[in-house]
Amino acid sequence: MRDASVGFQCPECVAEGSRTVRQARTVAGGRIAAVPLVTYVLIAVNVLAYVGELVRPALVDRFQMLGLWMIGPDGGAYVYQDPHPAAYHPEGVAAGEWYRLLTGSFLHLPPTEGWYGLLHITLNMASLWNLGRLVESQLGRVRYLALYLLSALGGSVLVLLLAPATPTVGASGAIFGLAAAYYVIARRLGWDMRGVNQFMAYFLVWMLISAGFASWQGHLGGLLAGAVAAVGLVYAPRERRVAVQTAACVGLLALLLLLTALKAGALA
Repeated sequence: MRDASVGFQCPECVAEGSRTVRQARTVAGGRIAAVPLVTYVLIAVNVLAYVGELVRPALVDRFQMLGLWMIGPDGGAYVYQDPHPAAYHPEGVAAGEWYRLLTGSFLHLPPTEGWYGLLHITLNMASLWNLGRLVESQLGRVRYLALYLLSALGGSVLVLLLAPATPTVGASGAIFGLAAAYYVIARRLGWDMRGVNQFMAYFLVWMLISAGFASWQGHLGGLLAGAVAAVGLVYAPRERRVAVQTAACVGLLALLLLLTALKAGALA
């Protein structure tokens, strides 16, 4: 028997009562979790990838985001030409390496890349720690992970569209997507927008300042994709929530992949 407010209950009665209690949900309909597990895992993956870069620097060239270029017999990178000499081979998304659209988002500049090397991953992981925990608590783990990956993909796709010959790395696109999600969530929940607007202003100013040494295309692409995904997740009507959220995320994914296919075909 189990203690209860009205005396004692049998284990079967307790189990039946637990099944009928409505579980608390996030604003997006996800399960509430006290531990931001997905954020911890994402930070761990980024850090492990960085350690891998330090051990084997060639990983950056192999998995960074890149639209298209050619590698010559001397190991140098060249502008893609069609047709190209047999001794040269193309690399990048347009050469069939679509995995770069996501793998580049888990890599960062190594310490050998000047003053911004080690600072790159430090700033990104600090931002992921602060933003990720908040957004994950409001979306739930599955929806949060979907938004993060779509934001990372959105950043890479805009790089492909606007700067296909520029190699890029970093989680910044995904983090800008989290910033957009934070803004959308705040409006949905009716928070005081003064602090939120100030926070977003800092992010937009940083996008302009960092344009001289970072990929503004990746930042903007992540911001836009994160905003679209967040709107679909938190504004979905309760009675059709899962269907609308799934349609929004799948539709965004399909659009990004279509843009990738069209651009890759044009480049090749």
